[in-house]
Amino acid sequence: MNSASASSSRRSAAAPALILVGLILLALLLRAWRLGDWGFEATEMFTLRDSNNPKLGNPRPVIYFLNYFLIRSWRPLDELGLRLLPALFGVLAVPAIYLVGRRLVGTRAALFAALLIAVSSFHVYYSQFARYWSLVFLLSAIYPYAIYLGVRERNRPALIVGVVTGVLAILSHPVSSLLVGGLGLWLLATYLRRDHLVWLWGQRAARWGMLVFVIVALVIAVRYVPMLQDWVAGRHQQPKGGQFLLHLPGGRGFKQLAILLSYADTLTLPVVLAGLVGIVLLWQQGDRALALLLTCLLVFPVAFLIMVSFYAAISTIYLLPSAPVLFYGAGVFLGRLAEVDLGLRPRWLAPATVAAFIIVSGVPTLVSQYRDGRRYDFKSMAGWLNERLEPGDVVFSDQHQVMQYYLKTTPVQRLVGDPAPLGAAMPGPGKGALWVVAPAPSHAFRTNPRLGILKTWIHTRCQLRNTLGSGRLDFRQHYLEIYRCPPALPVAASP
Repeated sequence: MNSASASSSRRSAAAPALILVGLILLALLLRAWRLGDWGFEATEMFTLRDSNNPKLGNPRPVIYFLNYFLIRSWRPLDELGLRLLPALFGVLAVPAIYLVGRRLVGTRAALFAALLIAVSSFHVYYSQFARYWSLVFLLSAIYPYAIYLGVRERNRPALIVGVVTGVLAILSHPVSSLLVGGLGLWLLATYLRRDHLVWLWGQRAARWGMLVFVIVALVIAVRYVPMLQDWVAGRHQQPKGGQFLLHLPGGRGFKQLAILLSYADTLTLPVVLAGLVGIVLLWQQGDRALALLLTCLLVFPVAFLIMVSFYAAISTIYLLPSAPVLFYGAGVFLGRLAEVDLGLRPRWLAPATVAAFIIVSGVPTLVSQYRDGRRYDFKSMAGWLNERLEPGDVVFSDQHQVMQYYLKTTPVQRLVGDPAPLGAAMPGPGKGALWVVAPAPSHAFRTNPRLGILKTWIHTRCQLRNTLGSGRLDFRQHYLEIYRCPPALPVAASP
């Protein structure tokens, strides 16, 4: 009997490890499939530039130095080479979420969180995107929670892991530092009372933790506050064009609501709702310290960036460091659901069904990822155009740096919302033609009066010559249009 119990115990202990291995392999497959097939996208050109010439003065140098020393030494920094590390970091997020989540919320909830990450359409996309975002997600899923465990459990190794990964996260992208604000908010809400402060100060590990926290906060303030001021000022002066040609317009209030809705759509609404319910369950079931931490880590970055959005344009991706909160919360929700006896047999049927509903909501976007990489195909458009260019032709393009990379012999000028540069660059009679490469309108909100003027100018003076793109299963579409604008005919002299 004892032997049978021991064998059953060993099988129960081995099951999570086997499931985790399966999830890691699934994540690897989803992130490696067609990894190098897609052409570059606008901001990936900055990764190419900075990875070939990394500098310590760059505010986000980690991925560039890793590409330079780990990738560039054995393969070209091309579409595949630049995406190897993002894909690797995307795969590593699965065991990281599990290992951290197991300490925070238990094995079952951690496995559910790891499952949701492994098949997340947004996470697969950023794992196949040659930027630093999958690294930011990985480190943001570790460092604030490791610091939390270090402070709560007086666990020095956890505190060291939290500090090291926190520094790397902030050096990967400054937006990761917003989680420090969330940690600070949690510390204030938890230990602001005098008796708590006295007890906390009596713990050696806590004193070291507070000292490190203050030092990190000062470094962030000195290094990144001036950078934030310059960034906001620069965004005010930046013209709408290039990769920002299609942007989401709107007045105050509407723009902020659009950012929040876009964030929920990126993660998928079921993940967001399940994550919020999971935080509520933690609060109601007694783990209020963790529930408060998750709330602070979600609310502070989101609220800060929403306030910044009143003064400068921000991208939804800047909210990414707060995303692990919702995956941990969703894992808690599914884990607690598995503990409830609803009378179904087998008992796992209910949580498995709900998990399937959550996952299915992202399947159309995940399948579409392998159709067009969720990007415009400037590479194919450049190949098509290169066969038709003649001496004297002028090219304007959205994401002009990408188009220039693939259209090497002909200068490419930046397409902006104002048609005046197009008119000024129009070749004279017998001197060539003007080519315009622009995204096709694909969303009801992606227009504004100024872009309308640009479209009117193009449609009245140019002819559509080709449209390139692959149909997707979700509402996102990435079709590129190319127009040829012949030179104006000379005006005949009056008799």
